[in-house]
Amino acid sequence: MHSVKEKVSNAAAAGKEHVDILKAKAEEKAEKAVARTREEKRIAEEVRKAKEAEAKMELHQAKARHAAETLQSKQSHLIGPHGHHHGTHTVGVHRGQQNPVVGSTIPTTGTVAPTYPLGGYPPSHGHI
Repeated sequence: MHSVKEKVSNAAAAGKEHVDILKAKAEEKAEKAVARTREEKRIAEEVRKAKEAEAKMELHQAKARHAAETLQSKQSHLIGPHGHHHGTHTVGVHRGQQNPVVGSTIPTTGTVAPTYPLGGYPPSHGHI
């Protein structure tokens, strides 16, 4: 899934591509207007095609750069400043420890253990 920043950046790059293509077409038209021979007109057309291809190439490069930035951003959230992974602490029993009581503080992390079973709703108390 693409991030919002990546989508906006891609949209801006696509807009720039369209502007570049329109500029190339306008320049071709102007060059063809002053061209005297068929060869000059053909050269103007080839220059336009090259500029359009360059604009498309820049769009794809920008999209690749935006995707790489998004991936790097996602990875930097998972890996801390010293190369340690964040969010990998698991609630459970480590060797040599007893099962923690539900609702008690876990000594290794200082966090409170969940009061309800993980992955489910609290007990229903007989209501349906």
